[in-house]
Amino acid sequence: MRRGVLPFLIVALVFSLAGAWFGSKRFAAQPAQPEASASFYSRTLPDARGDNVAMAKWRGQPLVLNFWATWCAPCVEEMPELTALQKEIEPKNIQILGIGIDNPASINAFAEKYQIAYPLYVAGIDGSELSRQLGNQAGGLPFTVLLDASGKVKKTYLGRLKMDELRRDLNAL
Repeated sequence: MRRGVLPFLIVALVFSLAGAWFGSKRFAAQPAQPEASASFYSRTLPDARGDNVAMAKWRGQPLVLNFWATWCAPCVEEMPELTALQKEIEPKNIQILGIGIDNPASINAFAEKYQIAYPLYVAGIDGSELSRQLGNQAGGLPFTVLLDASGKVKKTYLGRLKMDELRRDLNAL
């Protein structure tokens, strides 16, 4: 190796590792804002059929809020697993809610095509702001929030869910 190349490679490696570390911190889910769950419960959102539903209806039970979009491949990939999980956790009175960052027509068509076993709501672009309040500073999808029965944010997940981790977290509620 030529003299002078090794120090350059070491410096490049150090900066690459530092960039990866700072990047992972920047895009990790952040703590939810104190008023975030109150903001969620105060909303009325249309479901996939277009019927308006007050989110206050879900107050008092543990919730898994899954922010997704029809154009988001990892979102769509995890939905069959969430459907299976909903059937598992239903006896425990835990509810999964899909919060679509998408347009009503796309969510309605998706809901009709795939038999999702949990409610899908249309939040549109406003759903992005709600997800940010709940800790999604990167604005990435999918983004999932675990709320306990009192509405407290227990955990957030940015990116495709690891179902075993989610099951463990749900069992800890």
